[in-house]
Order: sequence, then C-alpha cells, then structure tokens
Amino acid sequence: MDIFGKIGDVVSEKGRHAADKAKDTAEIMSLKSQLRTCEEVIKSNYLEIGRLFYEQYGDAADAPFEKQRTAIKNARSGAEQLQAKIDKIKGL
Repeated sequence: MDIFGKIGDVVSEKGRHAADKAKDTAEIMSLKSQLRTCEEVIKSNYLEIGRLFYEQYGDAADAPFEKQRTAIKNARSGAEQLQAKIDKIKGL
C-alpha cells in the first residue's frame, strides 16, 4: 500500500472516530435533557404534595412542621406588604 493509501485510511478512521464521538455526545445531551425533565416533574410533584399537605394540616396545633408553617405565614405577610407598597407606587 502506498503512502497516500495509508494516509487515507488514517483520515478515514479518525473521521469515523470523530463521528462516533459526536453521536455519543448528542445522545448524552439528549439523555441529560430527559433526566432534567424527570427531575423537574419530581420537584413539581413534591411541591404540590407539600402544598396540599399544608392546606389540609397547616392549622393543626401540634404540627411537626411548625417552623416551616411560621416561615410561610411570615413570608405571605411580607409579600402582602410588599405588594401593597407596589400598588401604592403604581397608584392603585
């Protein structure tokens, strides 16, 4: 085999290797995107479970999540005050 044949074989092999790597990278990116979607679904549903639980049991006197319940009430109160200030500035 002459030198040009060997060079052609090497270039061809390197091209296949690069194409395989590009294919693997694209597949990994796709899988990571699907993984992020799954994680978002999990997070969203955990939040929904927490919201529903809070709405149903949030007023229980012996709630094991008293610290979090107080934080939510304080944050809601603060948010209402901030919204009132925004409304006042807007002239509402």
